[in-house]
Amino acid sequence: MIDVGNEDAGPAASGTVEEWFGRVVVIAVSGDLDMVTAPRLNVAIDAAIRKDPQALVVDLSAVDFLASAGMGVLIAASQRLANSTGFGVVAHGPATSRPLMLLGIDSLLDVFDTLDEALTSVTTPATRR
Repeated sequence: MIDVGNEDAGPAASGTVEEWFGRVVVIAVSGDLDMVTAPRLNVAIDAAIRKDPQALVVDLSAVDFLASAGMGVLIAASQRLANSTGFGVVAHGPATSRPLMLLGIDSLLDVFDTLDEALTSVTTPATRR
């Protein structure tokens, strides 16, 4: 794992960790994903995309708070990848899946309850949007 978070940002800041499963990159996010920390997620996604993955999964399992800025980064990443690279988001629980559902973003992104479900789905071309 490679820690691409910023340790100087304070305790409420989100950290991101990049991990590879074959040609699928998972960016795991922890803490708060808000207007202060969302740019770091965007940088981590850009860095991962430059490595030409087959698919990219953003794992929000350890996120305590998901703000609109974080959701915007997820939508932008999905649009950048379009049909060339699989993309999925792991979001389960009130802090992450609920805001995505309330705003209808779960209809724009492939959202999964578990990382295993996401890894299986993003590597199966027939299930991609």
